[in-house]
Parts: sequence; structure tokens; C-alpha cells
Amino acid sequence: MSESRIAKLAAHLTGFGAKAGFRVAVLGASGGIGQPLSLLLKKTNLVRELHLYDVKGTKGVMADLSHINTYTTVRSFEGNAELAECLKGCDLVVIPAGVPRKPGMTRDDLFKINAGIVASLAAGVADSCPEAFVAIISNPVNSTVPIAAEVLKRKGCYNPAKLFGVTSLDVVRANTFVAEACNQKPEKMNVPVIGGHSGNTILPLLSQTSPKNALPMDQVKALTNRIQNAGTEVVEAKAGTGSATLSMAAAAHRFAESCLRALNGEFGVVECAYVENSEAISQGLAFFALPVRLNKTGVSGFAPLTPLSDYEAQLFNSMKGALAGNIRKGQEFGRSFTL
Repeated sequence: MSESRIAKLAAHLTGFGAKAGFRVAVLGASGGIGQPLSLLLKKTNLVRELHLYDVKGTKGVMADLSHINTYTTVRSFEGNAELAECLKGCDLVVIPAGVPRKPGMTRDDLFKINAGIVASLAAGVADSCPEAFVAIISNPVNSTVPIAAEVLKRKGCYNPAKLFGVTSLDVVRANTFVAEACNQKPEKMNVPVIGGHSGNTILPLLSQTSPKNALPMDQVKALTNRIQNAGTEVVEAKAGTGSATLSMAAAAHRFAESCLRALNGEFGVVECAYVENSEAISQGLAFFALPVRLNKTGVSGFAPLTPLSDYEAQLFNSMKGALAGNIRKGQEFGRSFTL
């Protein structure tokens, strides 16, 4: 065997012995989103340790996942007494915990249940891993992210660059639907989606797709409506048995992997996310989904957008009040929540 081949083999074996990666926690790991998300994370090279937390059921999920032949180790934690140990030393915390939406329910209907869950988990993050990236999936995201921000502020460890509302599913849906309409490859399509993460607060920028398209206005309106109401499409199709779990898990994994790539030092990582910012386009809305640049410290800036089309500007103006109300509702809850 040549010296060069020996050197390559040695480097390969060294890699096996010293696996790099991060500690990731999934809070709500035995639920409809948590299980497929945990599966995808178990198969992600940058995840060294995967911590599964829920009120119950994580032991079975851990046993199941631990049979998969990847180098990611899996641990399970159940109940409030084990939350601190689950979160200790985590680099990324993903929160899908809470109840799913059912037919006839809006995301605001979920608020009364999920608000307290997110507040409690955010307090746990503050106590055990205050430097971690925190990615919130639990609906209504427009309000749960401001809730978490207020709790972290009260705990003295809020870093707006490290708190994200996961809106990747809106992007994934937009990419899929627009690519189908344009007869292009969905994996090559990129549609920026800004605003919030419910109904008409979701604003897909079909004028700024990459690659460019020339969709007629009637198709733009139809696609925008479908993207905004895609969650209801799934809820109704499942007829009371659940909401968007598999697509949400795939989208959440995409966002989590982007966070890990950024933490690992990769340059040029951009994802749409609902974050606190003062960008001019958000026009005074404290939280707003935009394409964000990610690095080791979290949000390092925002990818540029061109001016909105007349139709997009009209949609933005019509949804500002609703999004502002969602944000205010979350902030008020987070400030009054008993820690």
C-alpha cells in the first residue's frame, strides 16, 4: 500500500475515533412532529448527541432510534424533573412541543394550551443552556416566539440572535407549489417567505423567486392563497387525525441542519426565520420572518430583498395589524407568566 493511501486511511480512521458534532435537544420528541424530526436528526452527521424530551413516551422513541446505525447517541428524558438534565450543555434546542391543530381550529385557538408549555420550556433553556440556539415550532409561532423572548429576558439571558421561529415549512411549500406551476425542479426553487407563520401573515414573495418566473397575476394570487392556507389543507385532508407533521418535521430538520452548519463554521448559510429585528421592511413589527444569515453567533444579518410588488405590498399592509396583535399577545403572556 502506498504512503498516500496509508495516510488517507489513517485520517479516515481518526475521523471515526473523534466524531465532531453538537448536542441537540428535541422538546416534544414523542409527538407527531417530534418523532420524525428526531429520526432525521439521528441521521444527521453534525449531531453528536440527541436528547429526547417529552412528558412521556421518549424511552420508546429512544429505543427505536438507537437501533439505527449512525454515530449519533440518543438519550431520553421524561417529565419536568428531567428537563434540566436534558438541556444541560445543548448547542441547539428545537421545540415542537404542544397540541396539534385540529379541523376548525386556528393557530390562535392553540394559544391557551401551547403558550404555557413554551414559556415553561424557555425557562428551562434559560436555566440549563442559555447560550443555545433555540428554534420554536410550537404554534402559534407569531406569539410563542415573543413569549420565549420575554421569559428569556426575565431570566437575564435573552439573545435575539439565537431565538428563531421556524417558518421553513412556508418556504418548503412555496418552493414545491411554485416549481409545480412553473414546471421546474422543486429542489432548485427558492421562494422567500416573509411576515409571520399563520394565514394571511404568511407572505410569499413570488416576484423574487430564484430561478425567476413569469407567472400571470391570477396564478400568483392562487398560489399565494394556497401557500397561506396549506396547513388547513393538510388538517382537512387528515380529517381529524392530525396536522402537518411529516412536512413540518422535514422543514424543521432543514432549519436545524442549517443552524448546525452555521455553528460548525460554514459561511453563507441563509434561511427564512421569524426573528426579532429592526429591518426597515418589517415597519415597526418587533418580530418578522425574513431570510437571515446565520453564523456561529446566530443571526449575523439579513439577505437582501428587492422592493415588494404592488400586490405583495397590498398583502403586507393588510396583515400588519394581525401580526402586531399576535406579537403583543405573546409579549403580554410572557411578561405575566409565573416563573
